Amino acid sequence: MKLGVDIVGDIARIMEAETLAGEKAVTAAMREASTGLKTAWRAQITGAGLGARLARTIRSEQFPKGRASLNAAALVWSKAPVIVGAHDTGPLIRSKDGFWLAIPAAAAGKSLRGGRITPGEWERRTGLRLRFVYRRRGPSLLVAEGRLNTKGRAVASRSKTGRGLTTVPVFLLVPQVRLKKRLDLARDAEQARDAVPGLIVANWVEGRV
Repeated sequence: MKLGVDIVGDIARIMEAETLAGEKAVTAAMREASTGLKTAWRAQITGAGLGARLARTIRSEQFPKGRASLNAAALVWSKAPVIVGAHDTGPLIRSKDGFWLAIPAAAAGKSLRGGRITPGEWERRTGLRLRFVYRRRGPSLLVAEGRLNTKGRAVASRSKTGRGLTTVPVFLLVPQVRLKKRLDLARDAEQARDAVPGLIVANWVEGRV
């Protein structure tokens, strides 16, 4: 038995066209995979109740920029990696001084700089002194002698007679706290990675049509 092979057309041009199709297919696949992963991570963050602002820190970028390549790659990352990473891993958080973590109660209000207020900032803003109250069971407390305003915040009493003065818990003190794991970024990353071969094939076939 004899087999014959006939090449129809210019083999060099055929290979060049196939290479170009491959470059476009790989580049398109990486773009779709990275965009899909970015969307999935943002959806996880908002779905966990962490807010749209944190979700928008998830970004994606392709390499090389501005041209197709068989070695195309993509990067998906967060501009707030410490915050996102903490919610992804659920770490154990301890005080920097190795003693107490001060967790603001509702009466503490919020920091002027955004986020949680510290005991030092609270004292400077209110002019009140915090007093330590140790408890064997449950968290210890930092309390202040003042009154609650209409927003439920602890403030200095305006009464000269002491009317309405009360002991208000302002901060809860705990030696450590474990942040609840609220994200599973690896799950979506693995799904995006596993989808890449199929995306390359689909884009390659589509490019031939």
